[in-house]
Amino acid sequence: MNLTAQDEIAEYVEGVRAALGGVPAATRDELLEDLPEHLAEVLAEGGGSLRARLGTPDVYAAELLASAGVSGAVPRQPAGWKEFAELRGRSAAAARRADVRVGPLLGYAKATDFLTLLRPAWWVLRGYLAAMLFAYVFDSGGGPLGLLPRLGGDGIVALLLLGVMVVGSVWLGRRGRPEGLWSRRLMTGGTAFLVLFGLVGFTEVDGDRQDGPAYYETGYSGGGQYADVQDVFVYDRFDRLVEGAQLFDQNGQPIRMGEPFCWNETTGTSPSRNMGYPHCPERAPFRAGDPSASESAVPDPSGDPSPSGAAPSPSESVAASVAPPVPSVAPSGR
Repeated sequence: MNLTAQDEIAEYVEGVRAALGGVPAATRDELLEDLPEHLAEVLAEGGGSLRARLGTPDVYAAELLASAGVSGAVPRQPAGWKEFAELRGRSAAAARRADVRVGPLLGYAKATDFLTLLRPAWWVLRGYLAAMLFAYVFDSGGGPLGLLPRLGGDGIVALLLLGVMVVGSVWLGRRGRPEGLWSRRLMTGGTAFLVLFGLVGFTEVDGDRQDGPAYYETGYSGGGQYADVQDVFVYDRFDRLVEGAQLFDQNGQPIRMGEPFCWNETTGTSPSRNMGYPHCPERAPFRAGDPSASESAVPDPSGDPSPSGAAPSPSESVAASVAPPVPSVAPSGR
């Protein structure tokens, strides 16, 4: 069948559909189910156009209703419905022309022939997107999107969920197009939503990769023992305050406690300029010589009687390293 015949059939079908616009959807779909094949047979017999052989779409719609046992005239269509049906028919004809013209570029007579071969791949992708959507909705962790549909961060559960969704999608695809009108609408709407979700998710993941690795702060708020911590002061083994210290957990993620603000008696809080802890060194709880700090100092294993907080000088270290060894046994008196 040439392209002109296909366009004529599509335009006639849309005209009949417009004429049956007031008929219940289920009845209308049943009446139009085999109409394109019947019109193709009529054209193949020759003898003129469809309008010349069958009459106008309105007349043919009335005949369909009569043959189906539906009494009454064809319901009157809303204003503008005929124009909409004609526009829809022209759009469908333009899509078919594009299908035929793009097909040779892909090595096929029509582009839809090539897309038909991609159906199994789409079934797998649809199952993957469905699993990702399920994990995104029901994951209580609320973490960012990843490459696997993780529930609670468990990789095994993610693989099981992915397998179930992919198998279900392939099974649904092999069943073919649903027969009911609302079933078809539900599948079309669900497919469109999954595609939109996939585009948004892929864009978000790609943006995270372009912006570099993301660091998510480890929080200790929410009623735990660190909920009231506003600043952190780190001391070394000699009771010396370490400034600019940074804290990390076992996964290399930074630990953040408190807010980087210092209290100013005049202006109130002000931003801290320190990159690490403590945010406000001047508010350290212990100072050099503070007995409270000395109690927590680690004893020097060398037994050096020097006071806590005083490290050995470089000259003492060098002298100790070059001093001759003392014999443990006294020499015999010869």
